[in-house]
Amino acid sequence: MKKKATALLLAGFMLLTACSSNSNTKNEANTGTEGNAAGSQKITVWAWDKNFNIAAMNLAKDAYVAKNADAQIEVVEYAQDDIIQKLNTGLNSGSASGLPNIVLIEDYRAQSFLQTYPDAFQELGDAIKTTDFAEYKLGPTSFGGKQYGVPFDSGVVGLYVRTDYLQEAGYTVDDLQDIDWQQYIEIGKAVKAKTGKDMLTQDPNDLGLIRMMIQSAGSWYLKEDGTTPDLKDNAVLKEAFESYKELMNADIVKVNSDWSSFLAGFNSGDVASVPTGNWITPSVKASADQSGKWAVVPFPKLKNAANSVHASNLGGSSWYVLNNDGKEAAVEFLGATLGSDVALYQKLVTDVGVVGTYKPAAEGEAYGAADEFFGGQKVIADFAKWTAEIPNVNYGLHTYAIEDILKVEMQNFLNGTELDKALSDAQSQAESQIQ
Repeated sequence: MKKKATALLLAGFMLLTACSSNSNTKNEANTGTEGNAAGSQKITVWAWDKNFNIAAMNLAKDAYVAKNADAQIEVVEYAQDDIIQKLNTGLNSGSASGLPNIVLIEDYRAQSFLQTYPDAFQELGDAIKTTDFAEYKLGPTSFGGKQYGVPFDSGVVGLYVRTDYLQEAGYTVDDLQDIDWQQYIEIGKAVKAKTGKDMLTQDPNDLGLIRMMIQSAGSWYLKEDGTTPDLKDNAVLKEAFESYKELMNADIVKVNSDWSSFLAGFNSGDVASVPTGNWITPSVKASADQSGKWAVVPFPKLKNAANSVHASNLGGSSWYVLNNDGKEAAVEFLGATLGSDVALYQKLVTDVGVVGTYKPAAEGEAYGAADEFFGGQKVIADFAKWTAEIPNVNYGLHTYAIEDILKVEMQNFLNGTELDKALSDAQSQAESQIQ
């Protein structure tokens, strides 16, 4: 099982979500020390994305050093796929020596590491209070009844909408507070008829929207054990596939094929909404001339899935301590900063745009601030509220391996294959590959 899980993990190196693949460049200036000498209290951290995760960790470093002047903390930037490769190479050798003390791991991948290398990570013990974090983050960051990760950013999603286009079509944001995907499609048709604008931009090969749909109903590609494929008899997944096809066939989608064209869709004003994770906020706000024309409303729910809610997740990651020299100092550092510092989380919002999953932070001033770009809406407070409502699912070991299969079957379904056959074929392939 260990060898098979490792192989699947290696196979998924290059498949990264939009929210976590912005950096492809190693920071050469900060790579002098990749591990700690025995007895050293120097803490080395690996993460990706200079403007998000790296910036956030540097704020944590500054907060800690302000109270612990002798602390030595080195933050090293790598692309996410490089981190995965280096971790696997090092941990496959049977030792965490030469690896960092702290590493950022995407939530979809966390169980693959924790279960494949169960002795490589340091239990947090009493360093954090788990009940202070959003419940949906605790499943991916724990294993065997023990907590190994400090939950970090929320991938909580929302529906970003152009209020001016809605108004032209006879709608207001109040009309979008409690809608399902069929209602969303009908609104999109009205917007297209009145304004000529598509409702959204979408890459047909990107199943991020499917992930958001099914998690809104507490479902995933795997059963609750995190290993058994749950595709052909998964009623929630079937409804998500049907909603996706209805959406793609409604003539309200501006098709894109990469990240740049995705951004261009809304920055250019060509689409009326963006259903995705909150990490898209800086990109939406990049078009300053659109200030006051946007709002964020709750994510649409699935119509027939009884458990579907207006809250879901896309992406997100957490911090882990490796079981090597310096682990005690690393645990103490994380506990004192990202594990408990409400003031730090306010700076993460104002300086970086991070919506954390540390619940006490939601009471801070930055979380309650009005955002003029969004017409004075307190968007961070709304995202914090929706974060607490995200259903908890077990991402398990094989999210990306199964999604590779589903991408093919989605295209087959869009091109006329019966849904039951498409998902049955996906089930058979998944069982042969990961069981």
